[in-house]
Amino acid sequence: MKRAPLTGGPSHPVQEPNGLPAIAGGEPIRARERRLIFGAPVIGEAEIASVVECLRSNWIGLGGRVERFEQEFARYKGAPYAVGVSSGTAAIHLALVALGIGAGDEVIAPAMTFCSTIHSIVHTGAKPVLVDCSGSTFNIDPAQIEARITSRTKAILVVHMCGRCCEMDPILDLARRHGLRVIEDCAHAIEATHHGVPAGLMGDAGCFSFYPTKNITTGDGGMVITRDRQVYERVKILSLHGMTADAWSRFVGGPTGYEVIAAGFKYNMTDLAASLGLPQLTTIEERWRQREQIWRTYTERLKQLPLLLPPPPAAGSRHAYHLFTPLLVLEKLGVDRQTIIAALDAENIGVGIHYIPVHQHPYYRQQFGFVDSDFPNASFVGERTISLPLSSAMSEQDVDDMATALTRIFRYYAASA
Repeated sequence: MKRAPLTGGPSHPVQEPNGLPAIAGGEPIRARERRLIFGAPVIGEAEIASVVECLRSNWIGLGGRVERFEQEFARYKGAPYAVGVSSGTAAIHLALVALGIGAGDEVIAPAMTFCSTIHSIVHTGAKPVLVDCSGSTFNIDPAQIEARITSRTKAILVVHMCGRCCEMDPILDLARRHGLRVIEDCAHAIEATHHGVPAGLMGDAGCFSFYPTKNITTGDGGMVITRDRQVYERVKILSLHGMTADAWSRFVGGPTGYEVIAAGFKYNMTDLAASLGLPQLTTIEERWRQREQIWRTYTERLKQLPLLLPPPPAAGSRHAYHLFTPLLVLEKLGVDRQTIIAALDAENIGVGIHYIPVHQHPYYRQQFGFVDSDFPNASFVGERTISLPLSSAMSEQDVDDMATALTRIFRYYAASA
């Protein structure tokens, strides 16, 4: 069922909910068939028609649609070069390898991120060196980076969490002084800018994800953008087996053969994926404005609840509004986060967690000896963060249901506490 877009502003308080929450025997805020799904992609008729057209063309692998998607994404970002790949994880891995990161090197990265960011470092043979995050923005804390730099450090990998750019000026200054490469994980930050510079173009390479939950989706997929032609060419070759020419370039009159000049990867994007993403580039700004309005409405409607709300966007920068991630004030609730999530599930409302910090996962604890005390902010955030639905497809009623459900759940548990 197509939802009406959110049009109202943050002009009214949360409605006083009646009765008990559903988990305690009350009537659910939403019927099961109207469940509010967290992270549902926004797919319309234009996207469906584009995919069907690609299928009917009988060319669904790497081809002309990928080229067009690369060109149009590069134009949107103001990037000289862009390479479409199979995932955001592939984008980061390729960027690291193209920048010469390998065995014996160290890469500084945030403790508060999704595991794939750090996996990409491990896959190069390098060692991830984690840095704690800000307790309010969840972004890497620039003040803690320099103490982690050693003679083996070759790069800093930043993650623009939730759509908010990191404090890049001190990070870039550190990188210049120490001769380090900078890679930006922009999975949450397609539309973001920092003092007028687009996310992904401040460092040596910017890496994007088009996973189903992202602001643009190609089903799965990613992109590397850069100002450096050598990095671009290296990523391009490495993304398809290390070959000098692909099937599409040969088909349209390019080289009749190819050479393998590196042990590359099977990381290329396909035309089928690009055909899903292309129509979304035409509506990206409209969808950004709709998410901005939902963000503002959440901020107003939830300000009296036992939550630490995300801070406003930094002056002079543009937030991508990818995730709305308040922190639960558990001391006022008397229950843990899992209980709150279960209570929302009973109301037929889905939420996410972004993220369980990297240092708390068994693999990274065992492999590198990470402990909570080294990352107090990430540990605190990881215990309390919760991501509310935030999509341009959400209606005013959807947002109201989310706020009403949280209000009655919090009132119930706070009274018990």
